[in-house]
Amino acid sequence: MQKKITANLNAEGVPTQIKNPELVLERRRQIVDATVHLFVEHGYHKTTTRMIAKAAGFSIGSLYEYVSCKEDVLYLVCEAIHGEVQRAVEEALSGSANGRATLAEVICEYCHVCDQMNDHILLMYQVTQFLPSQWKVKALENELRITDIFIQALLVLSGKGDIPQLDYKTAALVGHNISVIGQMWAFRRWYLAKTFSIDEYVEYQTRFILGLVFQPVQSIEK
Repeated sequence: MQKKITANLNAEGVPTQIKNPELVLERRRQIVDATVHLFVEHGYHKTTTRMIAKAAGFSIGSLYEYVSCKEDVLYLVCEAIHGEVQRAVEEALSGSANGRATLAEVICEYCHVCDQMNDHILLMYQVTQFLPSQWKVKALENELRITDIFIQALLVLSGKGDIPQLDYKTAALVGHNISVIGQMWAFRRWYLAKTFSIDEYVEYQTRFILGLVFQPVQSIEK
């Protein structure tokens, strides 16, 4: 099931002729959701802007009021994924719980977003290479920004409630592990879903992450 986009799609650098920002957001959400389906079904290169316009319910002229080319749409897909993940994680962190419960909620929310946006995530990693160079850099920066949200969350939780004191190296490694866990479900759901439901997957992976936090790796003496 594809997730309905709620993230901000007023991306800098993507031109629009429309002055109303709320209308731009609404129309770009339509375009992104329609395009993901087309890219998955037909492939990036075989999908035309005319096909995108038809699937999104636009005339070709109307489509060009919100994007200027197919690469714009691909970039908006990347922005949508990062925006949804950031929103879900920050929402989990805004709760009143602290310590272990908050960390578990962050992992749960993130994995569920990755499950619901499975097609979006697969598409992003398959075709990001076709983005203009400046947007490849932006996409990578967004990816690292999401991981940094996990790292900063761990540092904020460090020493609070039942979370032990964490140094930056540990928080960084755990943060990257959380990031990869969500992507792993998206990439290998075709296999993992034969054995695990998404909730079971979250439970097992949360145990793994909590093990890293509560039982940090000891220095190896050579």
